[in-house]
Amino acid sequence: MKLLRYYGDRRLRIVKARMQYVWDDKGTRYLDAHTGHGVAFLGHNNPRIVDRLRRQVEELMVCNLSFKCSVQDEVLEKLSHIAPPGLDTVAFANSGAEAIETALKMAWAYTGRRRIVAFRGSFHGRTLGALSVTWNPSYRRGFPVLGDVVFLQYNAEPSVVEEEFPDDVAAVIIEPVLGEGGVVPAQRGFIKTVEQVAKERGALLIIDEVQTGFGRTGKTWCHEYYGVRPDIIVAGKAIGGGFPVALVMAGQEVAEKLVGGRHGSTYAGNPLAMAAVSAAVDVLIEDSVALKAREAGRKLVTGLQERLKGVKPVRDIRGLGLMVGVELRFNPQPVLQCLQDSMNVLALRAGTTVVRFLPPYMVTSSDLEALVDGLYECICRTYSC
Repeated sequence: MKLLRYYGDRRLRIVKARMQYVWDDKGTRYLDAHTGHGVAFLGHNNPRIVDRLRRQVEELMVCNLSFKCSVQDEVLEKLSHIAPPGLDTVAFANSGAEAIETALKMAWAYTGRRRIVAFRGSFHGRTLGALSVTWNPSYRRGFPVLGDVVFLQYNAEPSVVEEEFPDDVAAVIIEPVLGEGGVVPAQRGFIKTVEQVAKERGALLIIDEVQTGFGRTGKTWCHEYYGVRPDIIVAGKAIGGGFPVALVMAGQEVAEKLVGGRHGSTYAGNPLAMAAVSAAVDVLIEDSVALKAREAGRKLVTGLQERLKGVKPVRDIRGLGLMVGVELRFNPQPVLQCLQDSMNVLALRAGTTVVRFLPPYMVTSSDLEALVDGLYECICRTYSC
């Protein structure tokens, strides 16, 4: 039997992981700034999350949403402390893409409209609805994606947004920082205009915080930087501390349009997922995760700017918190391989030319130095400085 690998083989067999590090089958330790596309932001095998999962396994593993159980009450109470204002209803999902599907269905059901506005450079997932609002044409090619999607320019001038935004829109979906699209933070004037125009034209604002949310960018939710108020947010990756889970938060009036069999999911909201989210919220709050990510991110960006100043292959350094991208003038794949093979650092690509760092929040100063020095050395080895 062969495994279908959706991604390129990194030629590394991981046998153990602990917080910001993983080990291969030869005993080599790696600093993980890949973290499964950002999933292990709270650290690999975070002991608080592992302990809560262990206790839940011994108590109750299966409880369909037709029934009530104590872990539901536990997680709802904790989520109420971090939910954005007005978003008082949560729907669980098994992945970020599934949660995007749920959010889109909420918007369609609530507004009675069909058209969606998304943005060039966006990535929202690979299931058919999520794929329809994902920009990369090579991902969509050959699949029967939705036709009622309008892609606007990310970080366009406010006047362009107002002019090109259609009237008959169910929702606009946006990442506050493009992840797959190159680690590009939204400009404040742009995202505020998107919010304003959406509300003026009766469209819901869906903010995709699957990668940016839960402390990664230095605030609990990245959209807090911009002062916008979403109608729906989608979260995933870090919220389960490594356990596969995602969620959608919306106001009750919007969310309840999906009751009565209009949506469902066998595993969504299973007790293990809820236990993982419960423990992750504890870590987020009690360990000041957002603050630590913000401070570590500033150190990382400052270190990169100082070390890479004047290095010709580097075009730009950008990001928020511990979501950092270094844009090169060339394909970054040789640099990523060098980081892995020579520097014992795992990172990933964003867009076509960006080295993306998504390390866990507990990275140390020496870890950050390893990222900076490793990247400098690998750029110079590959492209010459």
